[in-house]
Amino acid sequence: MGIILVYDITDEKSFENIQNWMKSIKENASAGVQRLLLGNKCDMEAKRRVRKEQADRLAREHGIRFFETSAKSSTNVDEAFSSLARDILLKSGGRRSGNSHRPPGADLRACDKKSSSRCSLG
Repeated sequence: MGIILVYDITDEKSFENIQNWMKSIKENASAGVQRLLLGNKCDMEAKRRVRKEQADRLAREHGIRFFETSAKSSTNVDEAFSSLARDILLKSGGRRSGNSHRPPGADLRACDKKSSSRCSLG
């Protein structure tokens, strides 16, 4: 129901491969599968090779969400996964056994919290 595409911000080739993965998803995945683009290693700004604007543009072209994350420092990791889970639940109408009486996203209130540890361009 959801696919996370991850590239390394310090490796331009990994970003270029995202286009191939997008094509493969379009050809092989279920129609309407939720996708999320993650640029990992945002804690390594000095070694950045992929500009945030490039990834943001690619995400907009494909109509998907984009986050920069750091698995090392856990920056935006929870937010990214919660975002994908929320999108999947909203798309499915929140219809899951035992949850039909709850509004979509009711179990994901925590994902609306703001994190003080965000990666950004300097």
